[in-house]
Amino acid sequence: MSDMADFTVQHEEGDQAVLHLSGVLDITTAGMINQQLNALDQQIDVIDLNEVDEVDTVGAWIVHRLRRDHMAEVRHASPEAMRLMGAVASADEPGQVKAPVLIAPLRILAEMGEATSHAFASMFGTIGFIGSLLASFFDVVREPSRFRWRALVRHFELVGVTALGIVGLMSFLIGIVIAQQGAVQLRQFGAEIFTINLVGRLTLRELGVLMTAIMVAGRSGSAFAAQIGTMKLTEEVDAMRTIGVEPMQALVLPRVLAAVLMMPLLGFYSSLVAMFGGAILCALTLDIPISTFVTTIQQVVPMHDLWVGLVKAPVFGAIVALSGCYQGMLVKGNAEDVGLRTTAAVVQAIFMIIVLDAFFAVFFTWVGWG
Repeated sequence: MSDMADFTVQHEEGDQAVLHLSGVLDITTAGMINQQLNALDQQIDVIDLNEVDEVDTVGAWIVHRLRRDHMAEVRHASPEAMRLMGAVASADEPGQVKAPVLIAPLRILAEMGEATSHAFASMFGTIGFIGSLLASFFDVVREPSRFRWRALVRHFELVGVTALGIVGLMSFLIGIVIAQQGAVQLRQFGAEIFTINLVGRLTLRELGVLMTAIMVAGRSGSAFAAQIGTMKLTEEVDAMRTIGVEPMQALVLPRVLAAVLMMPLLGFYSSLVAMFGGAILCALTLDIPISTFVTTIQQVVPMHDLWVGLVKAPVFGAIVALSGCYQGMLVKGNAEDVGLRTTAAVVQAIFMIIVLDAFFAVFFTWVGWG
């Protein structure tokens, strides 16, 4: 018997048109016989599979389509052929293409519920992550030999030293902008000399640390999420656990400590560079010598403005590192998730920094450091 699929049409008792299929009815033979069957211009009443040797899903689909289009009866089908035809028939059922559309109030409630559930899940996850980090920190305090000091030094370099250039340039330009805009507004009242007060207090108290934190979030926070996320994808984190290395101690703790310890230094450096930019602008446009600018800064800027900036800096550093490491640890699935988690780490860190900065502004005013 030939392996090629073939068919004949015979008229039997009662003038029934019977289609006799034969041979192997699979994907290798379906192309030719399918064209021939499509060219049939007569009604088929019965499909006889008695001489069919093999049938696969493609062959079952051809038989099912003939049965469906001609409302025909299938005879002498093997159990395997019946099972395949049942499967393709169930897949041929019309499906729901469009998602059900809820009315506006129900849709708003559903979205609010989903967002609330996601927020609570994220909050509990963050609390658990911080708890694990604190437990790892106290373990290291009890046994300092377990801590990876080289990793800490390496992250000092990545977070702090290599960021000096971009943070310095940004701060210098911000200092120029503050001085220029302040001088334009104060000139209307003949009070250009107060530009020095504006530059000094604004950079030391707010913008120096705030802009540095945002820069570190975009630079180091995103790097933390991408590094740890990639290690999760390549199963390096699981391998560390297998050999007895705790990822919180080896990966997260050095990054968090580096960000917490380097942020005050970066913030102070940023404030100095911003004031230098303001001094240059004052010297060029307001004829205020740099020596006068420095002397006046010492007289008009209270010491507690410096402390306000230095107190906020490590908190902002902790937020940046925790957001980056936490989102990196949540990576799973594929490389696309690394990008999504990296973006989420930066957005989450900047949002929390701005919220906490507002809280600090109110708090320090309340304690008399306004």
